[in-house]
Amino acid sequence: MRHSSLVAFAMAVLAATPALAHTGAGTVSGFASGFGHPIGGLDHLLAMVAVGILASQQGGKSVWLLPLSFVGMMIVGGILGVADVAMPFVELGIVGSVIVLGAVIALGKHLPTGAAMALVGLFAVFHGHAHGTEMPATASGIEYGIGFAVATAALHAIGLGLGMSVKKLAEKAAPFAVRAGGGAIAAAGVFLLAA
Repeated sequence: MRHSSLVAFAMAVLAATPALAHTGAGTVSGFASGFGHPIGGLDHLLAMVAVGILASQQGGKSVWLLPLSFVGMMIVGGILGVADVAMPFVELGIVGSVIVLGAVIALGKHLPTGAAMALVGLFAVFHGHAHGTEMPATASGIEYGIGFAVATAALHAIGLGLGMSVKKLAEKAAPFAVRAGGGAIAAAGVFLLAA
């Protein structure tokens, strides 16, 4: 019963508005807006859930190191965005993160922990930069940053929960189910790139 509740919750989160959460998407201020930014855009949502799924697929220390790497580097990217440091190809990096992370999950190959941390950390900078450039001058940077960091950690936790739940439901079918989910994430990224 607990697994079905987690899956239902995850599906509700995944059904959030498919609008991209980037510059010009309405007013942004404080914790609530910072929290809503990653959840309000399908590209951010898929990438952040994918980090959790990848962490569960990798296992071991990756379960906590990958999400921490993503959140830490996302904060760095957010600071760069707030400081108006120009960064090329931010949108492409965000959509690319969905495609690449989904593909890595779909391929089911175990990456060395350092390589997996570097991969998610690189993509996190793009996500953080987008979050940082969204913050208006009137918002509290600390509150907004805490909001997007907490939402990101929650999405990673959902991905971890999904990955671990699938493993527990059917040990033999789990790798295929998780890999199929990665393929679906990558396909959604290609759709976002084409949109």
